[in-house]
Amino acid sequence: MREPAWRRTGKTPDYRFSLANERTFLAWIRTSLALLAGAIAIDQLAPNIAPQPVRIILCVVLSFIGAGLAVLSYRRWGLMEAAMRNNQALPFSRVLLFMTIVVAVAAFGFAVLILMAR
Repeated sequence: MREPAWRRTGKTPDYRFSLANERTFLAWIRTSLALLAGAIAIDQLAPNIAPQPVRIILCVVLSFIGAGLAVLSYRRWGLMEAAMRNNQALPFSRVLLFMTIVVAVAAFGFAVLILMAR
């Protein structure tokens, strides 16, 4: 894999900031993996939580959101590194609000499904 062009610009930031950015990236990847694990768990471990078409839709949606978050986390990591290298303000991301809404809606939806399955 070739080195991104932004790595050849600016100056190398303090390694502590780069490592903090990497830890944030890894946290986003863990969230992505949790969404994928949740999708698999719903499909394999909770067959009675909802009718099969609803369950399949939930699993596919969670999987796509998890995959999208993985891609966005790499993009965000690169944007943060580039900003630090060029001594610019860190870019704003709407992904935080989006993920907050996704997790809140999913939690509410699964609570309703669990209560209805009883």
